[in-house]
Amino acid sequence: MNYGVILAGGKGERFWPLSTREHPKQLLKLTSNKSMLQETIDRLEGFISLDKILVVTGAELEEKILDDVKSLTAKNLLLEPQGKNTCLALAFAALHINRQDPDGIMVVLSSDHLIQQKEQLIRILDASAKLASQNGQLITIGIIPSRAETGYGYIEMGPKVTEINGIKFYDVMRFKEKPERPKAQEYYLDRKHLWNSGMFVWSVKTFLEAIEKHMPEMHSCLKEYDASLESSTENKAVEHLYQKCENISVDFAIFEKADNVLCVKGDIRWDDVGSWLALQRIHTPNRDGNVTIGEVVLESSFENTVVNDTGKGLIVGFGVSDLVIVQTDKIVMVTHKTRANDIKELLSKFEENEKYQQYL
Repeated sequence: MNYGVILAGGKGERFWPLSTREHPKQLLKLTSNKSMLQETIDRLEGFISLDKILVVTGAELEEKILDDVKSLTAKNLLLEPQGKNTCLALAFAALHINRQDPDGIMVVLSSDHLIQQKEQLIRILDASAKLASQNGQLITIGIIPSRAETGYGYIEMGPKVTEINGIKFYDVMRFKEKPERPKAQEYYLDRKHLWNSGMFVWSVKTFLEAIEKHMPEMHSCLKEYDASLESSTENKAVEHLYQKCENISVDFAIFEKADNVLCVKGDIRWDDVGSWLALQRIHTPNRDGNVTIGEVVLESSFENTVVNDTGKGLIVGFGVSDLVIVQTDKIVMVTHKTRANDIKELLSKFEENEKYQQYL
């Protein structure tokens, strides 16, 4: 049986001030009239039934998620007491599925990406699930680069290993960190590299075995957690698990060490919608290169991204270029496009100043 596991615990800090701790990126309507989480769930329709979908998220977001996605119930949510990165989140989900279905297949998606080719995505996921159930492979979906991107990690492809229903699977030579511009250009041109999308398919059994082999301390914590459920409440057991386990991504913990990893080319018109700059790719700019959302007027202005989220008033730009301007009910943020990916730096300074923490 296939299970959808949607990671929805991120803060989406690069979309501040629209994305905040109380209302993060996955709950925003950035690409359509639906939240990004709702769009992600909709993509699995017809492939994985709703009762087999698990959303892993922070406990503080439970009510907001249930309010946003009316089709979900509390049974669809796995609540984390604190964020400890993707390895523990996925191990937590794997344990949950393992109790019901030890032969289950996990289909892992992020809650805040844009995928415009749903039918091709389902073809890839279906073939990957079939392969994962047969041979104990960890399968990662890479994206064919459309540009020399320095903001993503890369996967170096090896030779083709097998093919299922027209979907080709390749050996993975190595995972690579986010490159500098010259190396990104090289990866883009050689056609041997894929973007690391953070989408995965594997059997519960294979993933838990990988945790045991490559993350033995985490595996011990997971076993202790599983055993403690007989004598402890679920909340107390989960809190103890998250206190003890390491904060590490599944890429560092498993994928960079494992030798049973395959990749598939994801030609699915994917975008991670990673910062305000992504709106220039997702929305069609006007003849002056401007993207505007809400009540905005730009004159003699070029290559700007301007968002008025207040539903009232007007933002006017005159003679400005290459800016990102975002207005919410409480905040107006103005930055140059070259600094849009650095918003986290600004928020870290807000974190240090009690006066500004209310705006996070």
